[in-house]
Amino acid sequence: MSLSSRLRGSVQSRVSGGLGWRRRAACGDAPSLPLVPCRSLRSSLSAIGGNGASSSSVVCSASTTKSVSVSSRFAEIRQRGDVAFIPFIVAGDPDLESTKEALLRLDALGADIIEVGVPYSDPLADGPTIQQAATRALDNGATLDKVIAMLAEVSPKIKAPLVTFTYFNPIMSRGPEKFCETIKAAGLSGLLVPDIPLEETVAMREHCKAAGIELVLLTTPTTPADRMSQIAEASEGFIYLVSVTGVTGARAEVSNRVEGLVETLKATTDKPVAVGFGVSKPEHVKQLVSLGADGVIVGSAFVRALGESGSAAEGLDNLEKLGKELKAATAK
Repeated sequence: MSLSSRLRGSVQSRVSGGLGWRRRAACGDAPSLPLVPCRSLRSSLSAIGGNGASSSSVVCSASTTKSVSVSSRFAEIRQRGDVAFIPFIVAGDPDLESTKEALLRLDALGADIIEVGVPYSDPLADGPTIQQAATRALDNGATLDKVIAMLAEVSPKIKAPLVTFTYFNPIMSRGPEKFCETIKAAGLSGLLVPDIPLEETVAMREHCKAAGIELVLLTTPTTPADRMSQIAEASEGFIYLVSVTGVTGARAEVSNRVEGLVETLKATTDKPVAVGFGVSKPEHVKQLVSLGADGVIVGSAFVRALGESGSAAEGLDNLEKLGKELKAATAK
């Protein structure tokens, strides 16, 4: 039975990291390749359906900028002896033009990899800040197709690899193969799906590999050691270590369990380990650097800075200021 047949419309436990999230039927060094021609992306957007952007919104000019794989970027960072700075924002909050500008600013201030969240109506892994951002984006008309079209336009101008963060249902409703082909055509390098069970990643990894996309997997404080080892082996690009049990969101301090979790993973694999969830301040970043993290992921703090300011312009300035502070904190 196919992956699509087994999972479409079902209710399943998210067991790969032991978080207990449940999927509900709701409306989540590879060769460098140039952005594909406009007509190919139009074809892919048409095939995956949805409320796509008009063809006029898709970039049609050829680009000389080549996408960089997540793995190759981490190899560069390790060679320099640095720690990766990985910001996350929600596409479409407060609007897609602001998202485009935010990506450009994050890239310019030195983001090593950038995660872009696709707004989704049932974001089980996300706390209130990101949930509210997704709601604002959806209310403002953001759709998967419009997000992809925006990324296709801006990705040639960005040096950092782009990783899309989305839940599994949107992927399944459009077809994993076509979804992977489409995001690759838009210039993305990686995919992160927080609610896909480890057992179901085999087929998904095949689709990602065929398209030239790296599938990043998550592990958590409650993941059993043997399962953590399996996740580490299967994850591509890097391993996303969730620092706390629960959903995303800023915390007062970094969990005291992180050091042991990083050590456990590093004893299991030589793949990079990036830590996220609850990271919001320069002191958090410095602490994670001292604990041996290869990368630091910051989400809710950026989402709040960008989406909860008085205006889009103010939000972009706040995001840039925060980004510079957090980037500086990654220095060893």
